[in-house]
Amino acid sequence: MSTANILKINSSGRLEGSVTRQLTDILTQHIIASSTTPKEESNVIERDLATGLPFYDETWIGANFTAADERSDEQRQALKLSDELIDEIQQSEHIVIATPIYNFSLPAVLKAWVDLIARAKVTFKYTENGPVGLLKNKKAYLVMASGGVSIGGDSDFASHFLKYFLAFVGITDVTIIDASKVNLQGSSQEITAALELQMQQLVAA
Repeated sequence: MSTANILKINSSGRLEGSVTRQLTDILTQHIIASSTTPKEESNVIERDLATGLPFYDETWIGANFTAADERSDEQRQALKLSDELIDEIQQSEHIVIATPIYNFSLPAVLKAWVDLIARAKVTFKYTENGPVGLLKNKKAYLVMASGGVSIGGDSDFASHFLKYFLAFVGITDVTIIDASKVNLQGSSQEITAALELQMQQLVAA
């Protein structure tokens, strides 16, 4: 990878002791280290979803289906956060999404992020041959942890959904980093070290 424009998304409700937050920091540093861009010129956008995101409402939906040059001030304001989130992902070559699995699926706030960036004619478009994603030339990493669900297994609806959605908006280069055993086997330090090596190898590949 030649540049290091990174969007780092944390969705764990746990601010302290979060496995996914810790591993996301490690992965981000490996991406920067593998880039030809000088470290001081690397751009890391941090979006912490634990602070909350709104669910869209009738005003948002109406604004989304109104042509940009016809939107009212209220409608433009309703889409302001969505526009910001989309701008973050558009300007990034690397998207690092850290998420635990809650009740077999995504944290609600991460699903809210998905809903806010899924905009027809902005992140995808409809054609006579079906939808086409508009977010091209990007690589995504999914840093996932679970206390009991096997990542990629039948009861893991989170990774399957995220991979499908990312492909829908044009991001097909997706790597899953499985941190699901961190709380189950060995010490956290030992497993984190092993995952750090795994991530270093993935980024260098």
